[in-house]
Amino acid sequence: METILIVEDDPNTQELMSIYLRNNGFQTVLANNGKEAMTIIGQQAIALALVDIMMPEMDGYQLTDALRQANYQLPILMVTAKETPSEKKKGFLVGTDDYMTKPVDEEEMLLRIRALLRRSQIVAENRIMLGDVLIDADSLQVTKEQTIINLPQKEFLLLFKLLSYPGKIFTRLQLMDDIWGYDSETDARTVNVHINRLREKFAEFPEFSILTVRGLGYKAERHV
Repeated sequence: METILIVEDDPNTQELMSIYLRNNGFQTVLANNGKEAMTIIGQQAIALALVDIMMPEMDGYQLTDALRQANYQLPILMVTAKETPSEKKKGFLVGTDDYMTKPVDEEEMLLRIRALLRRSQIVAENRIMLGDVLIDADSLQVTKEQTIINLPQKEFLLLFKLLSYPGKIFTRLQLMDDIWGYDSETDARTVNVHINRLREKFAEFPEFSILTVRGLGYKAERHV
């Protein structure tokens, strides 16, 4: 049974979320702020964190940033009272995976959590299936029926990263750090070049596409 960490300073909201998730097959652990959440995550296995933004001690942005800086890869679903473009941009920049707006629709919350957990499992298994397309991280190959495309390592990692989180926006800086490493001397133009190469190689693949999000970065869309 997967464990969801609910990081929320309102006890009523916290309890309602917890009851609903437990009734739908999850275990839950509760934290009142980001500092408590960091302690819990360091002590036990957490499948996903459901994180409120406005909290004392350490808010949702600070918590998410701290987790990503510490290389925790668990999915994070942020909950915000007001979903403005600036809030969403800030959340994606620090590393959240998805957003919900208060008051939370419990059924939608459950659907989003299950979708994030499926994506997390895909990453763990090192392979993605999109219709007839197999993207295999062990061989660095993309296979479709009788066609096999071998990709250079950086191109493959970039493609796999984007398709593991369809719809999620990654900034060029995030992609540079994740694929090339913090110490790399590469710049944003290198990311652009690799994205363009991937678009050329998979232009005839209707199963997915890589989109530019002006002012932010890139995201992948699945069409199957």
